[in-house]
Amino acid sequence: MTSTTERATIPAVAEPSWWERQGDLIMRRPFNEWTFTHMNWLMPTERVTRSGPHRPLPLSPDPLDLTYRFEDVDHDLSDLHRRTFTTAFVVLHRGEIVHETYPGAFAGPRTRMQLFSISKSVTSMLIGIALADGAIGSVKDLVTDYRPDFIGTAYDGTTLAELLDMTSGVGEAETWDVPDSGIKRFEQAVLGGGDVASVIRSAPRMAGPGERFNYSTFDAQILGWVLEAATGSSLAAYASKRLWRYIGADRDAYYWLTRARPRTAIGAGSFNATPRDVARLGLLMANDGIADGIQVVPRDWVRRSRGSDLPQLAVGSLGPSGYQHYGYANQWWTLGDSAFQAFTGVGVHGQYLFVDPSADIVIVKCSAWPTQDDERRDLETITALRRIADHFA
Repeated sequence: MTSTTERATIPAVAEPSWWERQGDLIMRRPFNEWTFTHMNWLMPTERVTRSGPHRPLPLSPDPLDLTYRFEDVDHDLSDLHRRTFTTAFVVLHRGEIVHETYPGAFAGPRTRMQLFSISKSVTSMLIGIALADGAIGSVKDLVTDYRPDFIGTAYDGTTLAELLDMTSGVGEAETWDVPDSGIKRFEQAVLGGGDVASVIRSAPRMAGPGERFNYSTFDAQILGWVLEAATGSSLAAYASKRLWRYIGADRDAYYWLTRARPRTAIGAGSFNATPRDVARLGLLMANDGIADGIQVVPRDWVRRSRGSDLPQLAVGSLGPSGYQHYGYANQWWTLGDSAFQAFTGVGVHGQYLFVDPSADIVIVKCSAWPTQDDERRDLETITALRRIADHFA
């Protein structure tokens, strides 16, 4: 039996501080409805400026009185928004806004939303532009051609193509609920002023390059750094000059930056823009990379984003780090074969940029889920979005 004196000498385990837990607090409902619309109040930022001509999206509103069937029950769109915590929802058909609603407490047409991993898809668009510009030589180039500080790490010998398809073989599965997982250490470094690059450089090799899909924020973050090294510009500056000025945006967008200096954008997850401007990005992808007659994103790059011939990236073949209803290609989630060309950017907590070129449909859904990932909510959302595309097709 332990005496009172002995018990008093046992050191208490310190509770995590607010600083250490801020990532969890930012993500928690109902606070996340506010934080996901006010990231520029919480973190340093860099603007993606709207320097080109403004082109308002035509409005042709439709109540969209349709139902989708999920788990043997018919639901309407109000059910979708309630069940999946929608904060903003915009549907474009043939470039016109045919449906728009903002159920979120702080959301509206001019509200810039935290898009999480839709940022990865934006980074992919910028990589395609940089390839066409000649700033990046080839997707066969190595990470270390642009970031020699990764020589000697598990990323040594990895190509840009492997990063784009998340087949680098580096890093463990992303587990948000394990405190010392790689993705949680990454988050803590980003928000708490740590060395983000050091966290990624320490990632272990888990498979051979190109062998299998493993969803990796680290792979996408390195792509952003490669782009910055190749172009000599920050992500925000390059996006301003080579992408945002051409889409007719309503507002400036922004990336929030790491707290540690030198500050860096999170190309894997810190892009913020209005729902209508996100829809404009989808419209660009639906139109083979063309905006107002200008080839902004190379056509071949857009086509590369719609699907891959690699069997490990086919729909239903991604393994434990991808849901059964998805494939993957070029930092986009794919949804079918050549007969169903839809693909989508997806961010944690329910962010979607859904593009179906065959139906000429773009759908933006922003959400504030209580958890980062939820396979059931994700499948219900995709079921509803496909139903909308079928309605217009």
